[in-house]
Amino acid sequence: MQETRHEILTAIAEQSVPGPELADRLDISRSAVWKHVEALRRDGFEISSEDDGYTLVSVPSFGGSAVEFGLEAPYEVEYHDAIPSTNERARELGAGGTSDVVVLADEQTGGKGRLDRGWSSPSGGVWLSILLRPDVPPAHAAVFTLAAAVATTRAAREAGVDAHIKWPNDVLVDGADGQTDQKLAGILTEMEGEADRVSWLVVGIGINANIDEGELPAAVDATSIRAEGGDVDRRAFTQRLLEEFHALRSDTDTVLSAWREHANTLGRRVRVDTPGGEVVGEAVDVRFPGTLVVETDDDTVEVTAGDCEHLRPTDGK
Repeated sequence: MQETRHEILTAIAEQSVPGPELADRLDISRSAVWKHVEALRRDGFEISSEDDGYTLVSVPSFGGSAVEFGLEAPYEVEYHDAIPSTNERARELGAGGTSDVVVLADEQTGGKGRLDRGWSSPSGGVWLSILLRPDVPPAHAAVFTLAAAVATTRAAREAGVDAHIKWPNDVLVDGADGQTDQKLAGILTEMEGEADRVSWLVVGIGINANIDEGELPAAVDATSIRAEGGDVDRRAFTQRLLEEFHALRSDTDTVLSAWREHANTLGRRVRVDTPGGEVVGEAVDVRFPGTLVVETDDDTVEVTAGDCEHLRPTDGK
């Protein structure tokens, strides 16, 4: 959000402030104050204009300016009602030199998950991609995926959903039978870099928020915040997610312990399809930057990438 507009909103959020007083505070003309107020109204902010001055009446329920206002994290938000892919747009911005931008959409028309799988992204969800330029080697990029999973899980739990994490990038909710994993959110991290450093990193997060069960993808067991107990304030949810992610990315030493706290993979028998073949055993730990440690019947295996499946006790080896 443009800085002057943010300052105007902050000033009028709790009390009425006359236009001339705003002009003096911000060292701009009265006409400029009026133009900024009109721009904020076009963005959906309801601002009254009475004899005692301007007053902020309400904030838009969703959108870029709405999420930026009151956000305690240093991100600019680029909002789209609909876009093919927030990750694709964030990659474009990354190639252009931008950083610390969140691409946010109400709907994606061409969303993708891992391995280029389609990702259903109807209106009512929270579809976003965070563009970063962390000063880390490419080998450490996985820790940001774990941080995103923790941030999403924390936000979901604050919204009343008992969410947990499946390694490496899914946020799940237990099904009615207590054993089936239902997907609430997914994370896709992409990057470009050289041997010793990341040039840019995009962390894409897709959350089934205020979505009816009939709109959820039929190909996977999926759920939504709406299905789990009712609609969520998407503005507040998005702000909380971004604030949690920023705190974790700023102190990556805290990520693994936070991930373990919310993980549902550790202590379970798993099957992981990796580039080197299938690994089956008990998931016992996760190590920096996101390596899953699996005890098989023969050995202890460290898995850096792969598709993980939680096995039931009755499943075979």
